[in-house]
Amino acid sequence: MGGCFSKPKPVEVKVELSLLDKEKEVDGLSPNGKASPFADCRPNGALGHGSDDDATLLPFSHKSRDYVEASVCHVKDLENGQMREVDLGCGRALLIKEHGEFSAMGHKCPHYGAPLVKGVLSKGHVRCPWHGACFNISTGDIEDFPGLDSLPTFQVRNPFLFFASFQALQSQKRSKPMARCSAVINSSSGFSHVLIIGSGPAGLVCAETLRQEGFTDRVVMCTMDRHPPYDRPKLSKSLDSTAEQLRLRSLDFLQDHDIELFTEKEVVAVDVKGRAVTFEDGLRMEYRKLFIATGSKPKPMNYKGKDVRNVFHLRTPEDANSIARLANNKNAVIVGTSFVGMEVAAALTDKAHSVSVIGIESVPFKNALGEKVGKAIMKLFETNRVKFYMLNEVSEMIGHHGQLKEVVLKSGKVLRADVCVIGAGSVPAASFLKQSGIHLDSKGFITVNKMMQTNVDGVFAGGDVVTFPFPPRNNKKVNIPHWQMAHVHGRVAALSMMGRSTEIKTVPYFWSAMFGKTIRYAGYGDGFDDVIIQGDLDELRFVAFYTRSEEVVAVTSMNYDPIVSRVAEVLGSGKTIKKRDVETGDISWLIDKGGH
Repeated sequence: MGGCFSKPKPVEVKVELSLLDKEKEVDGLSPNGKASPFADCRPNGALGHGSDDDATLLPFSHKSRDYVEASVCHVKDLENGQMREVDLGCGRALLIKEHGEFSAMGHKCPHYGAPLVKGVLSKGHVRCPWHGACFNISTGDIEDFPGLDSLPTFQVRNPFLFFASFQALQSQKRSKPMARCSAVINSSSGFSHVLIIGSGPAGLVCAETLRQEGFTDRVVMCTMDRHPPYDRPKLSKSLDSTAEQLRLRSLDFLQDHDIELFTEKEVVAVDVKGRAVTFEDGLRMEYRKLFIATGSKPKPMNYKGKDVRNVFHLRTPEDANSIARLANNKNAVIVGTSFVGMEVAAALTDKAHSVSVIGIESVPFKNALGEKVGKAIMKLFETNRVKFYMLNEVSEMIGHHGQLKEVVLKSGKVLRADVCVIGAGSVPAASFLKQSGIHLDSKGFITVNKMMQTNVDGVFAGGDVVTFPFPPRNNKKVNIPHWQMAHVHGRVAALSMMGRSTEIKTVPYFWSAMFGKTIRYAGYGDGFDDVIIQGDLDELRFVAFYTRSEEVVAVTSMNYDPIVSRVAEVLGSGKTIKKRDVETGDISWLIDKGGH
């Protein structure tokens, strides 16, 4: 270290990149591996973390491997709690300083690729600015969701950084190590130690967590879908996407980790005494532990003409593709102002001849986001040629030769329609459990405890289909149908199955994208009694705080990153944000240096 600290030379942080022999030619570096210093360091106020992936970290040695050494900044340039994104020519990384120690890791969130340098650093983890995922800065492990993968970390020797491999810099993500099944798997066997119903995020995270935690018995995941697990929230935002483009895990990945997937399998009954499920095709499978993550299904609607074609509930990639194709230069009608319905309406504006939206509220999102925010978003839609018919419902779908031609409203208004998408809410997909002995509440949700256990021994449930005790509301049973929350449920259930019970410690987080703008939301705002808005609603650059009894319980924003992640971090730490703290107009205390 002596050369780096000798005068009159400035103290520098240097980076060394270890390269595997087979990577030398790809990288195009000279035999001695020397690279010139770079100046592309961008300071900001967030932290990242990572963890090592497929390969073990290379030994701390200059002789065993070729390496790249580059001066990236002066030691004193980084303050505690600060990070920089650094470009090494063959990839980028995050350089972090916390408590006087330097760290380095992948710079992009594995979920959607958000720049973590713009996120929020707190107490040894970094929170993604886009969707709230958290990563441990020591291990790189994902600690809060959404997303499945963790981050690569790179060896650090102050003031030198030693990066593991070219591949890690390129991939920017890694999967946690997983156990394999220790027994020979007979796919025709009618028994699985763990049977998972549903292949959404709750089911998939449950399966992966079991393997990550060393579970070596059989794991079977069944789904009514024809595809391996895919990113369902993208369906309504990108209607042209295929199942392959949306895929979360490949069949090869699942096979490599002994997670068996049964597609196009619908469960019709659960025998809790015999510990077995029956599928529609007659197959019966026994289990030791059962995890039910069947999600939701479209809310039934009463109208005439239900046999008319070209009326869709958006459930699959095939639905999305059909909607996009049929709406091309045609008239599209969206029934319902749910987030899914509104996202579809936004996605169709550059395809359809006309887009009409029917809603029962006076403005979209009134119950979820409040009237003022709802009006601002409605205005955005209207400037993009979307026509609203609010405080209205569908009376009849009229077809010609079976094809949809008109939608008749209860007000008497008749809308021309070539394709219709119904996004009017959902109900839990749990009707197959009514005679099972598994407890359902009055609305049909499965009730679980804080460990995601049902009232029946060995049966767990999670995701959109459950109500669960929510600590910030004094453990009141709530249903939070967020993609992110389903991930959390899957992990908690898996740990509970293995006798490693852990409680839910997360802040609900969701997002919606329309016309290239993103709404971010964190917290649980049900029953809010006031909304405090800072910023400019007309310009759609604002943050709205939702309060109950003088406390902030939720926040939403547009064009104000990373404030939603920052509020999530505050709420997640157990601290309270008072209404008076956000009423003053000065919320600089919530915006980190390098902020939005």
